[in-house]
Amino acid sequence: MHIKLNELAPLRAQGRHAGITSVCSAHPIILRAALRHGRDHSSTILIEATCNQVNHLGGYTGMTPADFAALVLRIADEENCPENLIVLGGDHLGPNPWREHTAEAAMVEAERMVAAYVDAGFGKIHLDTSMGCMGEPAALDDETTAHRAARLAAVAEASARRGAGAMPVYVIGTEVPAPGGADHALTAIEPTAALAARRTIDIHRRVFAGAGLTEAFARAIGLVVQPGVEFDNRNVIRYDPSKIDGLRQVLQDEPQFVFEAHSTDYQGADPLRGLVEDGFPILKVGPELTFVLREALYGLDLIASDLVPDYGERPLYTAMEALMLAHPENWCRHYHGTDDEQRWLRHFSLSDRIRYYWASKEAQSAVARLCQALAGKRVPLPLFWQHMRQAEQFSEAPLDPEEVLIWRVTKSLAIYHAACGASR
Repeated sequence: MHIKLNELAPLRAQGRHAGITSVCSAHPIILRAALRHGRDHSSTILIEATCNQVNHLGGYTGMTPADFAALVLRIADEENCPENLIVLGGDHLGPNPWREHTAEAAMVEAERMVAAYVDAGFGKIHLDTSMGCMGEPAALDDETTAHRAARLAAVAEASARRGAGAMPVYVIGTEVPAPGGADHALTAIEPTAALAARRTIDIHRRVFAGAGLTEAFARAIGLVVQPGVEFDNRNVIRYDPSKIDGLRQVLQDEPQFVFEAHSTDYQGADPLRGLVEDGFPILKVGPELTFVLREALYGLDLIASDLVPDYGERPLYTAMEALMLAHPENWCRHYHGTDDEQRWLRHFSLSDRIRYYWASKEAQSAVARLCQALAGKRVPLPLFWQHMRQAEQFSEAPLDPEEVLIWRVTKSLAIYHAACGASR
């Protein structure tokens, strides 16, 4: 079912708990899996990029918003996926990438970034201006946050009016888990207090009105709050619906809004369905998808090691270990413990910081070598049973390794799709 973002709150008011999966990844295999899955189900394909990942200066992927949009649309064309199913979103758009600068300097860059996102056709804009810049507290008060959000919304509105596309919808609020999961061990997470959620809405509404942005605020469809879900390197805090009675009432009193749930990775079918039913119909997922992609790649690495005489002993794993040791900046602040603990965390942590390395030349070369080694090979059933039992349908036929990777990512996407169609 193809659902527009601005239909989520009205559908909820009608008692129809429909949701949308937000795919937060720039990996081409994951994008292809999401586009193919959406095409096959004629469902909304929401794909989001973050301010650090993609921005007007390139971000850590080296892509501008226009580059990212072009990548998505190129893959969509290859998959014969209708463009009208695709929604592009910008996540945490604000000064975060430049927070070591003064607030004014960071906000000027954030304005340029937001303009670039809107100009590239991104229709969903999450305004996140809660972080302090040089000389400021780490977290800003609601009033300052709202004024900075309004400043960025004004830029987005002006950019959209210059273009020929639809005006963007907005998500406000920033009380979310740490991007990519927490670094420390977790046992419980407290949901956002209802009073805090109401205050965020009230202050933004007033500030936007004062800035002449009432029309823009009318297109604010979502509020980011903490539903009490999170994951760290080795543990998952699953959704407990008994803790959000107050938040449910907020949506009753503010029918314009739904909640957006971040870090829903690894929750599983029942918690995801519960989130949608309780007013969190936008389910953001990222590290889980790259985690299962890595799982499939490593499974194929083991199969090739046992099947192909000159392939070697787990060369993909070995290449990724060498790459991460040579460039530790993406994991060293997040993984702690003994050398042995850090080694297995580099590869298997739920926060999946190995995802930052797949775009490197070394990783791409190792993946290409793996795929070439197995392309067209007939993998015996026992080898799939040993290393990737659930993929046994690929045995005893000429293998296309990329299809195995897409299949594994799609298995996770299908769980989200089922949760988003809880009661339509």
